[in-house]
Amino acid sequence: MEFSLPGDNNPKMPQFKTGPWLVPLIILMIVMSGAGSIFFQVGPDELGVVQRFGKYVRTESPGLHFKLPFGVETVRNVKVTHVFKEEFGFRTLQSGVRSTYAGREESPSQGSMRMRRQLSVGADPFLEESLMLTGDLNVAIVEWIVQYTVKDPVQFLFRVRDPRETIRNMSESVMRLVVGDHTINQILTSGREKIQAQMEAMLQELLDDYGSGIAIKNVILQDVTPPNEVKPSFNFVNEARQEKERLINEAWKEYNRVIPMAKGQAEQVVREAEGYAIERINRAEGDAARFRLAFEAYKKSPAVTKKRLYLETMEKVLPDVQDKLFLDERQTNLLPLLDLNPRKGGQES
Repeated sequence: MEFSLPGDNNPKMPQFKTGPWLVPLIILMIVMSGAGSIFFQVGPDELGVVQRFGKYVRTESPGLHFKLPFGVETVRNVKVTHVFKEEFGFRTLQSGVRSTYAGREESPSQGSMRMRRQLSVGADPFLEESLMLTGDLNVAIVEWIVQYTVKDPVQFLFRVRDPRETIRNMSESVMRLVVGDHTINQILTSGREKIQAQMEAMLQELLDDYGSGIAIKNVILQDVTPPNEVKPSFNFVNEARQEKERLINEAWKEYNRVIPMAKGQAEQVVREAEGYAIERINRAEGDAARFRLAFEAYKKSPAVTKKRLYLETMEKVLPDVQDKLFLDERQTNLLPLLDLNPRKGGQES
């Protein structure tokens, strides 16, 4: 079958005639092609940022929504609940029960993960971002993780050209600043939590100043070690410091045992002396009061008082005397009644 274009006068070609169905068919095809671009879906952990001719117009929540077709409005879904992670000094190749890392090797003797590093920064890309100078002029290899979420998808998309690269550069800069304000011992031991908190606050403040729309969730110091070339000397210094701390703790233990005991004994002696002093004072005051009462009674009746004092004295003295001899006051010759010869073994000497 031969065809010819409309208006072609070639008698050998058939004429192609258009009917009234052509325009509706074209409209139907246009509607069908645009129907697929009218609807869009936003995931449960996302927000949809709608742009009209490239300009931001609105943000859609999770669910099914409409937009202008044919590229008039475009949608970019941004995950706002997902926690993103950036690793510094190492990379996780495969996570699981036994994770594998890029830039790490397992030590057979210790069974732990160690970084493969060289002093030449250019030879190891992980060393370039993790090798830092501490506040006491020591070199440390710091590995850390930054976890963050998107709190403002509009700022995240339009205020920063490359959010991932930006947060990595900011994190490295802030970490170097924080590490430079602390000593190597603080970074290795007691100052880790303080460094993490300070790093998180400073990084969040810097991101907010840039209007990045990123919220820092957590900063984790994974591992802080000296370079391999100085590890033996560093370990020796740490062992000496630990021995020093051990001796100091033992000395404080002995101090806490002896000093409180000595203080207790001293306090006991002081209290006993004070008690003895009070007793002596009270006894002296009692004796003085008793003497004054006896003197007053003596002035009133001297004979009675003298006899009473004599009897009271005898009452105290006589019980301690073994041999007692009572004489009549009218006795004139005392010698015939006394045997003045000492006896030994019942025989006269």
